[in-house]
Amino acid sequence: MLIRKDYDPIPSSQITSESHYYERRMLMKLAAAAAVTVASPLSATLAFAKNKSRPGLELTSYDQITTYNNFYEFSLDKEGPSKLGQKFKSDPWSISVGGEVQKPLTLDIETIMKKIPMEERIYRFRCVEGWSMVVPWVGFSLSSLLKQAGLTSKSKYVEFETLFDPKQFPGQNRNFGSIPFPYREGLRIDEAMHPLTILAVGLYGKELLPQNGAPIRLIVPWKYGFKSIKSIVKITLSDHQTRSTWNQIAPNEYGFYANVNPAVDHPRWSQARERVLGKFFKQDTLAFNGYAKEVAYLYKNMDLTKFY
Repeated sequence: MLIRKDYDPIPSSQITSESHYYERRMLMKLAAAAAVTVASPLSATLAFAKNKSRPGLELTSYDQITTYNNFYEFSLDKEGPSKLGQKFKSDPWSISVGGEVQKPLTLDIETIMKKIPMEERIYRFRCVEGWSMVVPWVGFSLSSLLKQAGLTSKSKYVEFETLFDPKQFPGQNRNFGSIPFPYREGLRIDEAMHPLTILAVGLYGKELLPQNGAPIRLIVPWKYGFKSIKSIVKITLSDHQTRSTWNQIAPNEYGFYANVNPAVDHPRWSQARERVLGKFFKQDTLAFNGYAKEVAYLYKNMDLTKFY
């Protein structure tokens, strides 16, 4: 059953329903029936919790979320991933957790679904390019998976790695600006263990599509979108700062932390305002993407113009 945690930061009374959510009561009935009758563990767990959002926020449409994507493993343009990912196979799929842990693990998605309850999280999603969405993800706290592997005193950072498979990812056959595939991203352990940080396996109550990072991706809502790595196959804990692909390629443009910060511009454009997909006018960008109350303490006494 899908459970909404009390720390979900988006109040329920002010969400504007999106047409692709269909009729809530009917879906909940169907999801309940699916939990009993459907064989697929993922399908059985994609039941709905009550929608929640902050004032003035509207869910981005399912069509926009699934056709406007940055996923260079498929294509450089936004529409390419949804077209080129149609034959992508994400079943079977396993994910390993190793490095500085007590019990290295390799789990398939079905096993994860059986062990960890799924939740719906409605989060803002802000791209470093200056556009944004509001997405109803389905997933679970990253911390719940890391705890199964067991942290140690050396578990200081977490590195994530995307699948390397040039047959399925045509972009990996080409050199897009010297991107060193497989794609990697990293978090500090306190960021990884924060309750807002999730591994998503679905959106809008459906399984993730390839262009959105099927079958499992990271979501860190207070950071720019490139930190939310897609199609993860490997998680490695370390005692030192881990690799971050865009930070490795262009450290002057893409910091390791990549916290959404309207006061720190990208060298080539302002970050003060953002374009919400589906909206005509831009809006002000919020510090930490609107999650400052929940996460600002993680960076107390840090110079956020230096550790950007």
